[in-house]
Amino acid sequence: ALEERGRIRRGYFVDGLGAAQFALPGAVDRLRAMRPGPGEASSADGGPGGSRDGSSRVHLLAASDPANPYGAALPWPRRDEHDRRPLQRAAGAYVVLVDGAAALYLDRGGSSLVALPPADDSAVLAAALPALGALVADGRVRELVLAKADSEPVAVWPRRDALLAAGFVPGYRGFVLRPAKPTLGRPSR
Repeated sequence: ALEERGRIRRGYFVDGLGAAQFALPGAVDRLRAMRPGPGEASSADGGPGGSRDGSSRVHLLAASDPANPYGAALPWPRRDEHDRRPLQRAAGAYVVLVDGAAALYLDRGGSSLVALPPADDSAVLAAALPALGALVADGRVRELVLAKADSEPVAVWPRRDALLAAGFVPGYRGFVLRPAKPTLGRPSR
């Protein structure tokens, strides 16, 4: 009925998802505008490397968020066919997307981090880790304590320096990320 009234459009918008897809007319127009022409880059924002200025687009999403296609429409990125790490679309779990690719997965307790294959690129990892700071900055968690990364203790994780660069500090339970302390201004007279 919504389609007949012109409020939504039915079509085949996302390759591999089947024909029962619906979108608002404005969304369809935006998708068409992003479609590359012959000989153009693969995305409207300058190609697969991110935005036109060379920076990456980073998003922190709940793993169960409908905007996260991984674990639903797309399989989670895996290192090889033997990689069986359980990555769930569970409440309390988070995923960091860098330029649309899942780079990090944080388990529902916040104590274990999984670096997915796109994070093997040090630039992607450096862009993705600071996004975890939004969890403590907006109060979703009081502090983030990582005990494990890629199924090993975070203190011996080969990329622990990237955690330190993202603001984590070593603690007795693992690497800790706390909210920034507010700075106090000069008292008025």
